[in-house]
Amino acid sequence: MRVLVAEDERLLADAIAEWLRDDAHAVDLAHDGASALERVTVNDYDVVVLDRDLPLVHGDDVCREIVRGGGAARVLMLTAAAEVTDRVDGLGLGADDYLTKPFAFPELAARVHALGRRCRPAAPPTLHRAGITLDPARREVFRDGRYVPLARKEFAVLAELLRAEGAVVSAEQLLEKVWDEHADPFTGAVRLTVLKLRRKLADPPVVETVKGAGYRIP
Repeated sequence: MRVLVAEDERLLADAIAEWLRDDAHAVDLAHDGASALERVTVNDYDVVVLDRDLPLVHGDDVCREIVRGGGAARVLMLTAAAEVTDRVDGLGLGADDYLTKPFAFPELAARVHALGRRCRPAAPPTLHRAGITLDPARREVFRDGRYVPLARKEFAVLAELLRAEGAVVSAEQLLEKVWDEHADPFTGAVRLTVLKLRRKLADPPVVETVKGAGYRIP
């Protein structure tokens, strides 16, 4: 998934981003509300992890703008305030979930996963196609019963191709969902990752290149 972490405590923001990237998400960072609004305008995020007390533009106003924009992004609001009224106020702004600080990173990751499922069409917990089985929860991939060890980007690309159910996924779509905003579209990162993925999945080849369009698993 593509996730924006808007948090002004830089060490905490970096720690959240690292944890979510280990879960094969593409993560962008913003350290103030103005930067968060700019990124939300430019990029299509699945989930926004939003600190309520952001500088420049308050997190409440960022949340209002996200909801007003009518996009698919789900908002997980973070705050140090643990009062029930604060949680009610945050949810009243349109946030989809609320988490008080300090929190456990596994819980935050689980909430991000749950919110991400809401912004996508319903998909089975385990993905199957062309002899491939991908389990997102366990981060395991098998082909014809053989375990296939994949790096994070390879796993995320394969998941996007399987979710497409045979449709073509463009390189631009893969960059949008698997890489973050710092990815250079001219580096060939998608092509190299698909090449490594093909090698690990072994013969017969299962990931097709559709010239001028992208990739698919028929």
